[in-house]
Amino acid sequence: MKKSILSIAVAAIVVFATAFTPNESKLVSKTGHISFFSHTSLEDITANNYKVVSTLDVSTGDVVYSVPMQSFEFEKAKMQQHYNSSKFLDTKKYPKAKLIAKITNLGDIDFGKDGTYNADVNGELDIHGVTKPITEKGTVTVQGNKITVDAKMEITLADYQIAFEKGKPSTNIAKTIEITIKSEYNK
Repeated sequence: MKKSILSIAVAAIVVFATAFTPNESKLVSKTGHISFFSHTSLEDITANNYKVVSTLDVSTGDVVYSVPMQSFEFEKAKMQQHYNSSKFLDTKKYPKAKLIAKITNLGDIDFGKDGTYNADVNGELDIHGVTKPITEKGTVTVQGNKITVDAKMEITLADYQIAFEKGKPSTNIAKTIEITIKSEYNK
C-alpha cells in the first residue's frame, strides 16, 4: 500500500513538473510593433501600436499575434477618437485583433544560425469580428540570441466589414491599408 501511494505521488510530481516546464521552442514577444498606413489624395493617416503580444514556436512555425485595438496611437487625437468609435472600428465591442498563422517554409529557416530568411505565412486574421484567410511573406532575422520577424501586408477594409460609403471618411480613408509588423524574440 505504501509503495502504491509513493508511486502515485512520484507520478503526480512528474506530471506537474513537466506540465509547467517552459517550452524552449516557444518564444514570446511583448514589445511588438504594428503600424498601419492609409493614403488618399486628401490625407495620409498613420497609427502605431506598441502593445502587441506575440508568440513564435520555432519547432512548429506557429505564430500568434494579439493586438489590443485601443492601443493604436494617431498623430491627431480626433483621428484616434473616430477610429475607436462605434462608427469605425468599435474597439469596445471588438477590443482585439488576432492573427493565428504558420510559417509554411520552416525548413528554409535556421533559427540556430545568424542570417535573414524569407518566410511564407498562411493563417487567419481576425479584425472587427471577421476572420479571413491570409497568405503573406515576411522575413525572419536571426542575430545571436535575438530573432526578429518583419512583415508588410495590405488589407481591404471592406473585407472586415469596415466600410465608409459617405461623408468625410469615405474620401479621407483608403479602401486598402498597409500594415507593417515587427516583433523581437529572445532565445
